[in-house]
Amino acid sequence: MLSYFFRRFGQAIFVILAMIVLVFFGVNVVGDPIWMLISPEMDQQAIAATAAALGLDKPIGEQFFFFIKGLFQGDLGRSFVHGEPAILLILGRMGATMELAIAALLMAIIIGLPLGMYAGLHPDRRASRTIMAGSILGFSLPTFWVGLMLIMIFSVMIGWLPASGRGPTDTVLGIQTSLLSLEGWRHIALPALNLALLKISLMIRLARSGTREAMSMDYVKFARAKGLKESVIIRVHILKNILIPIVTVLGLEFGSLVAFSVVTETIFSWPGMGKLLLEAIQRLDRPVIVAYVMVVVVLFVFINLIIDILYSVLDPRVRLTEAKA
Repeated sequence: MLSYFFRRFGQAIFVILAMIVLVFFGVNVVGDPIWMLISPEMDQQAIAATAAALGLDKPIGEQFFFFIKGLFQGDLGRSFVHGEPAILLILGRMGATMELAIAALLMAIIIGLPLGMYAGLHPDRRASRTIMAGSILGFSLPTFWVGLMLIMIFSVMIGWLPASGRGPTDTVLGIQTSLLSLEGWRHIALPALNLALLKISLMIRLARSGTREAMSMDYVKFARAKGLKESVIIRVHILKNILIPIVTVLGLEFGSLVAFSVVTETIFSWPGMGKLLLEAIQRLDRPVIVAYVMVVVVLFVFINLIIDILYSVLDPRVRLTEAKA
């Protein structure tokens, strides 16, 4: 088990190092942020001074050297626009994005898992076919359109839920959260549902296929032959066995919820990392873009590492396969 952990950890470090190189050069060869930051009235001397102050007058190799040096000191550069450390700007918005992603993931589990299991247990019922048709719609409808429709229906026409903002926040252990008040939940309901729609559809299809496969297994047939109640069979024999692939997929999908929340945060004016990233791209604020991508990469790799370890704990055959390889 220990050798498996160190092998996976080494692979994670290699991926992060490779992404550092790709992200830095990929971002720094696009556009010239100087022309987004200067005033049209500036002369060439003032423009050169601005470029020198931001370190943009140095060759790209030298800029990369200073970037790596700062990276080991926890410094990913200062925002060209805000004049603050880029990593602090990202971490300041990270709480709101994580809050939105967690709420969306909970919605996917609470809504998608029961519906998927129902469709797997009763595949011939009309309700099951309706559920599967709805999951296809969830995969097909564009996120921005669904967000606009949610605002139009629940905010404009019915007036039940607010259309934008995060709502009032409370500080718990130094972290701001809006989930401790009813008003906070009202604000997060629409953006979380919009972000979770694709994951709900994915959960429905995973749960259905896993349930259908488990229903044909000998241990389920044997449990029925013993006279066990259907609820016990579903809870102990079916649900327990379909959780391994679901946990794996959901762990990876949580990273995608964080990374691809840009559209949802923009539509609902949610003050998270995605909205900050969009503003940074519009202004060519390179340090903020690099800091955002690096935080997301590390998050993805860390979640992947944790999922691999949990998977090997839940299913020892994974460790045996790795050892033979």
